[in-house]
Amino acid sequence: MRTRVFGSVVLFLMVTVVSAPWLQSEAEQGIPHFNAGPPAAGTELPPILTQDQLFGNNAQFSYQTHAYELAAKIPKVIYQQPCYCFCDRSMGHKSLHSCFSSTHGAECGTCLKELYYTYTMNKQGKSAKEIRAGIIKGEWKSVDLSTAASIN
Repeated sequence: MRTRVFGSVVLFLMVTVVSAPWLQSEAEQGIPHFNAGPPAAGTELPPILTQDQLFGNNAQFSYQTHAYELAAKIPKVIYQQPCYCFCDRSMGHKSLHSCFSSTHGAECGTCLKELYYTYTMNKQGKSAKEIRAGIIKGEWKSVDLSTAASIN
């Protein structure tokens, strides 16, 4: 009897430890890929596209081109942010920075809202880690793109 109880307790503890959510990686928790810190010293990030490189549907609204202007001001901060359009899975992106080193950022409302959220929070003095926590909580969803072009 004692052996059976002890075995059950050990089995319960093993199952609890193995399936514990704190042992899951960000990807297993549904958090898209991001970089936990800034790029290493001397690392050159791919450049953010300039407004001249956006045209057609990628420059249809002022908030699209303005987002790239702001992204170029905070490349190391957006490098540390996930992107909830999950382009890491479909396009191999490594962070929100990847979205704005291509035209993808201009084409995606999620990327645009996260960029404006990140820029605003960075301007308020939040760290990249604090901004990332807000993105994970979904705070970026409240960004209104129709007025975002006025953010400086």
